[in-house]
This record gives sequence, structure tokens and C-alpha cells, in this order.
Amino acid sequence: MLINGIQIDDTYAEAFNMRGTRVIITAQNHKWAYHAANAMTGFATSVIGCGVEAGIEREMTADETPDGRPGVSILMFAMGSKVLMQQLETRMGQCILTCPTAAAFSGITSEDMISLGKHLRYFGDGYQTSKLIAGKRYWRIPVMDGEFLTEETTGMVRAIGGGNFLILATSQPAALAAAETAIEAMRKLPNVIMPFPGGVVRSGSKVGSKYKTMFASTNDAFCPTLKG
Repeated sequence: MLINGIQIDDTYAEAFNMRGTRVIITAQNHKWAYHAANAMTGFATSVIGCGVEAGIEREMTADETPDGRPGVSILMFAMGSKVLMQQLETRMGQCILTCPTAAAFSGITSEDMISLGKHLRYFGDGYQTSKLIAGKRYWRIPVMDGEFLTEETTGMVRAIGGGNFLILATSQPAALAAAETAIEAMRKLPNVIMPFPGGVVRSGSKVGSKYKTMFASTNDAFCPTLKG
């Protein structure tokens, strides 16, 4: 296949069955919404070592969010529902509850609902209050800048992870430029994240290793310094 003068091998990519959720983070302005979302999606490049894969899906205007404030949507994926639930609650407590002016809302509906702020309410030490609006329960937790508002639950859905492609180039700068261009195009797609740094991973791996303790190791067939 030849597109714009670039040879493309029409082959396949690995894919894995996963569980996913979507959360809307709002704040006083986009700066603080991003601070909260960046913290929540940090150290989430691969389920192999991070438990989940997470990233910012897109920026949202005040007209799109539940509380009429600027926000961002994040996606989070795990290999199983238990891990996803644990990671979501932990990251909510450490990254969203702690962020000035931030609030959290469900970004997806599903038959399977998991806790978003359901257990965080206990941080209110009895001063928390709840309200049921249009069949959805919200919690107001007093904090030092006012109150933290969070929806009680969010949806959990079946998802797919692991899509990838290799870029082969004549130099490192050329390969990186191609990768950056591809990432910019993919960022325009809904319901998609690229969780590695800048959306790109340089340490592609192969299954197996010379060392018994390693189940994956560097993909030596594509390492340019090993050419010979």
C-alpha cells in the first residue's frame, strides 16, 4: 500500500479485551481542569507496570459539562473490572479531591456502574451531603477551598486496548516527526487515548527474554544500534 509516497504494510496489530470508563473533570478554568486530569492520568502508560492505561481524551467547553464549567474528559482502561475500580477510586482520592476547584462527573452510561465518589464521601467526616438529581446521586464534600462535588458512580464498558503500528525511518528525527504527525491526527478522534509519553513508545518489546525473570524484552530486530 502506497499513501502520499509512504510505503505501508497492511498487516495487523495486537488488541486486548479490556474494561474502560470515562470521567469528566471540571474546574474554575481549563488550567486547573488539566492539572487535575494530568495528575489522575499520570503513571498510566501500560497495564504491565501501571495497573491501568489512562489519558486525556479531549478538552470540553462549559456548554458540554454537567456543571457549566470548563473541563476535560479522561479515559481509563484496565484488564479487569476489579483493577479498574481500585485504580479509579485511588486516583480520584489522590488527584481530583486534592485539586483546587475540581469536580468529577460520569462521562459514560452503562448497565455496569462503578464507584466514582461513592466512597470518597467519607472524607467529609459526616459533614458531606448528597442530592439526587434526575436519577443521579451527587456528593458535596467540604474542603478547604469550599466543597468538592462528585457524582457517585460512573459507567464501566467493554473496551479494546493495544492498537499500534511501527514507524520505520532513515533517522531518529524523521521517525519522531512522523510519530508526532500521527499523534496529532489521532488526537482528533473521540474515545481514543495514546497513553505513552507524547503518545509514542520507543521501547517496543518482544515476547520472551534470555533472562528467566523477564517475560518481555527489547525488540532487538528493530533496534538500529544492533544493525550489523
